[in-house]
Amino acid sequence: MFKARVSPLVFLFAATLFAVGSIAGVSFAQKDAVPKPQDKLALGEDQVTQLLLLMDTNKDGRITKQEWMKFMEAEFDRLDKQKSGVINTKEIAQSRVRLSPVPTSVGK
Repeated sequence: MFKARVSPLVFLFAATLFAVGSIAGVSFAQKDAVPKPQDKLALGEDQVTQLLLLMDTNKDGRITKQEWMKFMEAEFDRLDKQKSGVINTKEIAQSRVRLSPVPTSVGK
């Protein structure tokens, strides 16, 4: 029973990360700029920071379980357009979630 609830939450968190990135207008590279090789973990740091700032409702620099769950519930409700209690592929496709390709380093 627990495993069935973990996977959707992990997926929802990942989808939320991408949504925040697209909402915040964060882009990985500009057309005129030459991409610099970066650590794969460093590529998502800005998006994670933005996400944590959104979750931190009392602005104390930390995320409580209550803040986390409130944010995730709101995101689930936002994605669940049919209000069925489940998210289907159509609802994900119609959401603002944009899966951006991870840029590769130059020369590969």
